[in-house]
Amino acid sequence: MNKYVRAVGVVGVGSIKMIWTKLFHFRTFRGPMLCMVSPFSEILLETSGKLHIGKMLKLRDGGKIRVRKEAYLSIGDNVNVGSNSMIVCHNSIKIGSNVQLAANVQIYDHDHDFRDDGGINAGKYKYAPVVIGDNVWIGCNSVILRGTNIGNNAVIAAGSVVKGVIPDNSIFVQKRVSEIKKIQK
Repeated sequence: MNKYVRAVGVVGVGSIKMIWTKLFHFRTFRGPMLCMVSPFSEILLETSGKLHIGKMLKLRDGGKIRVRKEAYLSIGDNVNVGSNSMIVCHNSIKIGSNVQLAANVQIYDHDHDFRDDGGINAGKYKYAPVVIGDNVWIGCNSVILRGTNIGNNAVIAAGSVVKGVIPDNSIFVQKRVSEIKKIQK
C-alpha cells in the first residue's frame, strides 16, 4: 500500500514541477504533465537553455537536471534517473528512450579549462556533446564525460569513467588494478 501512496505523491509533485517549469519557460521547455519526479529532486533551466523531456520520466530523490544558458538537453521516453544522479548540460546532451541511470551517475558535457589564463577560477570550460542511445543501462557511480557517444543497447559497468565512443550492443567495463602495500616503519 505504501508504494501506491508514495506514487500518488510523487506524480502530484512531478506535475506541479512540470507546470511550474512550463509557466516560467514556456518557449524553451517541452515535457509531459504527468511524470514521477521526487519532491527531493531538482530541475534547473536557465535563461535561453532548452529542455525537452519525453513521457514517463522518473527522477528519484536527490536527482538533479541542470540546463545552463543556451544549452540543449533532450531526454527520451521512459528514462529513469537514479537517486543522487546529476545531469549538467552547458552545451548539448541527448539521452535516448528506455535509459536507466543507477544511483550517483554523473553526466557532463563540459570540463573546466584549467589551462586558460586564470585557471579554474576564470570559469572557462571546454565543451563537447554527449549522446546516449536507446536501451542503455549505466551502473552506479559512473561518470560520463564530454564528447562521449554511447550506442544503443549498451551497458556501462558500475564505477566507470567514460569518455569516447561505446559501440552499440556492448558492455563497457573499466578494470582497475588494486595494490596493497605494507606500511614501512
